[in-house]
Amino acid sequence: MRDVLVTGGAGFIGVNFVRWVLACDPDVRIVNLDLLTYAGNLESLADVFRRYGPDGGGDGRHFFIRADVRDFETLRRVLAGEATETPHGSAIARRIPAPDAVVHMAAESHVDRSIMGPAVFVDTNVRGTLTVLEACRGELARSPRPFRFLHVSTDEVYGSLGERDPAFTEATPLAANSPYSASKAAADLLVQSYVATFDFPAIITRCSNNYGPYQFPEKLIPLMITRALAGQELPVYGDGLNVRDWLHVEDHARAIWEVLTRGRLGEVYNIGGQAERPNIEVVRGLLGILGKPESLIRYVTDRAGHDRRYAMNIDKLRRELGWQPRHGFEAGLVRTVQWYQDHRGWWERVLSEAYRASNALYLKAD
Repeated sequence: MRDVLVTGGAGFIGVNFVRWVLACDPDVRIVNLDLLTYAGNLESLADVFRRYGPDGGGDGRHFFIRADVRDFETLRRVLAGEATETPHGSAIARRIPAPDAVVHMAAESHVDRSIMGPAVFVDTNVRGTLTVLEACRGELARSPRPFRFLHVSTDEVYGSLGERDPAFTEATPLAANSPYSASKAAADLLVQSYVATFDFPAIITRCSNNYGPYQFPEKLIPLMITRALAGQELPVYGDGLNVRDWLHVEDHARAIWEVLTRGRLGEVYNIGGQAERPNIEVVRGLLGILGKPESLIRYVTDRAGHDRRYAMNIDKLRRELGWQPRHGFEAGLVRTVQWYQDHRGWWERVLSEAYRASNALYLKAD
């Protein structure tokens, strides 16, 4: 695969994936499509534009187009190689190469926001995925060629585990418990239906909780880091004992590339960091790294429908593709804290929007 379309490539996982692929494979060109909603940030791609854009000494392997995944006509033109990129800097807009693979990441992703307003999650995550699938199917009918479609999903579609339950496998039934996870489960089922009905060349990945650089500070780890740096209270849902499996975003990027290039079509692959931790342990670890007191912790009313535990069985990914996480959680957390300390300007510019959901939901005291 030479030309890869990444939807949602200006979001947290997207920018890390785009950066990783361009750095690791000099033969690949990336077409980065993003609507630039609140969590999509071109500032996160500044180094990508410098190194891989059309001007400033870049090698020209990164193309950007601002577009909505619900816009069928724009997607049709992008997939056919008929669209031109959105101008950036002084460069002249170029014709976008027709992709031979799609990595579909574009999605609304924050559970708290899905509780506040479920409709946009259904519209973007379900209708958006359907639109991308239909545009790809139409393009392959028009111009048949080797093609791969990878849909990036989440462990949240599996629901919740008990303390001693075995980890989720790819055969675990879907049991979504939030509007966000329900919208992702619906998108997964759409992709699977296209594989079964149309012999569509798709693969699904389901990842555990990501962390690392460029994460919008509404998610647990960057929210706690940014609030602790400001000396503010750290709101922790319920008793703080909800367990998540933490996956460094660079490990996730590497796994996506392995699955896209070598995974079996029609399959689902779990991607996990093998780092289960209760939320309160993560928060205390962050405070320890920052040298801040645990008195900043404030327990707040639990999230509605809050899943108790997630854990991922990644035996299939290990067995078939030889992938396993390389980032240890404690060391990865230290590096993540350092990144936020070194990039205050990046996250301070988006704090008001980042805290909107937390102020509405998170900060309700028991």
